[in-house]
Amino acid sequence: MAVKTIQWNNNHVVMLDQRLLPGREVYRTYRDYSQVAQAIRDMVIRGAPAIGVAAAMGVALGALWVKGKNFDREIERIFRTLAKTRPTAVNLFWALERMRRVYIEKRNLGVEAVKRLLKEEALKIHEEDIAANRLLGKFGAKLLGNARRILTHCNAGALATAGYGTALGVIRAMKEAGKEVEVLAGETRPFLQGARLTAWELKKDRIPVTLLTDNMVGYFMQHGKVDAVVVGCDRVAANGDVANKIGTYGIAVLARRHNVPFYVAGPTSSIDLNCPSGGEIPIEQRNPREVSHIFGRPVTPRGVRILNPAFDITCHDLVSAIITEKGVITPPFQQNIRAYVPHS
Repeated sequence: MAVKTIQWNNNHVVMLDQRLLPGREVYRTYRDYSQVAQAIRDMVIRGAPAIGVAAAMGVALGALWVKGKNFDREIERIFRTLAKTRPTAVNLFWALERMRRVYIEKRNLGVEAVKRLLKEEALKIHEEDIAANRLLGKFGAKLLGNARRILTHCNAGALATAGYGTALGVIRAMKEAGKEVEVLAGETRPFLQGARLTAWELKKDRIPVTLLTDNMVGYFMQHGKVDAVVVGCDRVAANGDVANKIGTYGIAVLARRHNVPFYVAGPTSSIDLNCPSGGEIPIEQRNPREVSHIFGRPVTPRGVRILNPAFDITCHDLVSAIITEKGVITPPFQQNIRAYVPHS
């Protein structure tokens, strides 16, 4: 896509404000790490890989303005602030750990050298994510074969990554390989990532897309109109359980009922071998207002109790395969994941 999700520009972090899409394309410039942290919390930027890139750039940005004598204390404050933004996507913590490793291993070179190396590491994480997405896209395109009608949920495209996308990366790779493909995109309440973002991306790329409300998925599977499901992931546990946007689990159950393959696409940085199963993955609980209001207007009577878990867990036995930049991981996941992601 010509649109850039996140960039490092003249020692500032620039993000496309995804809250305003598809109506307006507004880029916001952040000059302070605390602003980057707030942007992650407020979902200016979202999607596990993109959050990881934003966190890495936030560390690099924060480090630039720290005075030498306060460097050790302030860098820890930066790490803590960014780590508290969103709990479910493991890419956030993976990226922060990479940045911390640079800081610890290179601290003896001096403050200015560490600042430069942190910036280089953040840019490397950005570029590696795009490369990983392109690779997993090719693996996914081969795996899906001649499947034509692909259902996806939430937004796992260029907007959710540094570029190209995971689930949508597979679809883009299928198109680039000359395959006929059309996408069924669930709207993804309550934040409407499918309706606002996935549909917007695919329309820009001239890939045929049909928007469904979330409760239409069973109908289309029942009538044989879905060849495969491809979704992204925010965290994959060591046993293959998958955390993804709320509603994913229900789609996986429907896919199993109707013999539709259910694929998960994500970089290996989304796999958490320190998390034994989905039961240990923290589920972010977001503001009830996201459910009770749409574009600032109330759709629910005042005083009604509202729950708003942002993610759910899809059990590994409902997953047909996990598509990564290192190849396609097939069951049994407990055994096979470790061949692709060695334990640190």
